[in-house]
Amino acid sequence: MSRRERLVCLLVFVSAVSVSASPFQGVKSDQQILIQLERDWDEAFHHKDVAFIASVLADEFRVTYGDGSQGDKARELNLAAEFNQQIDSSTMDDFTVKIYGDTAVVWFSEHLVGPSKGRQLAITLKFMDVFVMRDGRWQCVASQSTKVTEQ
Repeated sequence: MSRRERLVCLLVFVSAVSVSASPFQGVKSDQQILIQLERDWDEAFHHKDVAFIASVLADEFRVTYGDGSQGDKARELNLAAEFNQQIDSSTMDDFTVKIYGDTAVVWFSEHLVGPSKGRQLAITLKFMDVFVMRDGRWQCVASQSTKVTEQ
């Protein structure tokens, strides 16, 4: 085999390995998918994207809000549709994601900044969301938020 033939064979082999490996380079873990889903849900809420939120929430979705009141999918969608508060900044961090088979629990913090009654207000909320895998996608079945008091 000539040097040129060996080079061509090597290039074909390297190309085949690169092509076969490329699908795995963009694969995200369930943890990454769920964190992005939480971020997209937050963005959708602030922009009244009710259709997106409806796709995230399971039909049997239940929520306990920071004030102790409870709601279901219909109430959550209604709150999103009627959202009219100015939010200057919404930052999410401190994510912990645990997967239990086809169930996942996501804990995170959200820091909101915006005007309220003529002054700048900053609040922090802690969330716990429970998701189940259905038809190849994660859906939220339960959520609870708690307002963190400033000390």
